[in-house]
Amino acid sequence: MIKQVVHQKLKSLTPNALIAYGQEYQIYLTKEQATSIVYYLKKTDLNPLDEKDRIKALKKLAQITDPQTAQKVNRIFQQMIKDNGLSHWF
Repeated sequence: MIKQVVHQKLKSLTPNALIAYGQEYQIYLTKEQATSIVYYLKKTDLNPLDEKDRIKALKKLAQITDPQTAQKVNRIFQQMIKDNGLSHWF
């Protein structure tokens, strides 16, 4: 059930929402970076709860944007997990 909720959250993410999440954690993305990231997240079926799939996604995001941006997205994701009390699922 958690997998489905997380997956749905990723599929409904918008570039503006991703930028806002980043700003909340002092991680800044450009509109172009956020758009590319959101496009990838919407078209992929990787399991966000599976560490191997998350690593694949980060590698792909590094190709789409750059390694530093992929690390920024990972930090946003990790902070969101922590803030929502979901660390035990990851």
